[in-house]
Amino acid sequence: MARQHARTLWYDRPKYVFMEFCVEDSTDVHVLIEDHRIVFSCRNGDGVELYNEIEFYAKVNSKDSQDKRSGRSITCFVRKWKEKVAWPRLTKEDIKPVWLSVDFDNWRDWEGDEEVELAHVEHYAELLEKVSTKRPPPAMDDLDDDSDS
Repeated sequence: MARQHARTLWYDRPKYVFMEFCVEDSTDVHVLIEDHRIVFSCRNGDGVELYNEIEFYAKVNSKDSQDKRSGRSITCFVRKWKEKVAWPRLTKEDIKPVWLSVDFDNWRDWEGDEEVELAHVEHYAELLEKVSTKRPPPAMDDLDDDSDS
């Protein structure tokens, strides 16, 4: 029986690229993360051999990358060599394999988040300055002198 590719989802974060190989009841799982590629192989619950080899878009830190197996998938946390650089795709080649998809449930357009956050901080600082400007205390001579006691 010929090898097949495992369905693979991926998403990008500032420090890591996350990949999920969707294989239920996997056995004989092997994950090799190198600086420029990942090699994944296993058998599914039906005994079918699955194999994926992906050349990364950019260099990764293989020493600070890891994988975690669950009953339904194998998730890889791959540390980017250059942090805070968005990957437009997972693969080096500009060809999208049929078995590779973006995980839109976890995807977040994080690029530019720092500028938005900085704008919020500047706006907050302006508000604080407006509130903290010293004015003379209000005159309280227009208050009634009620003595209820």
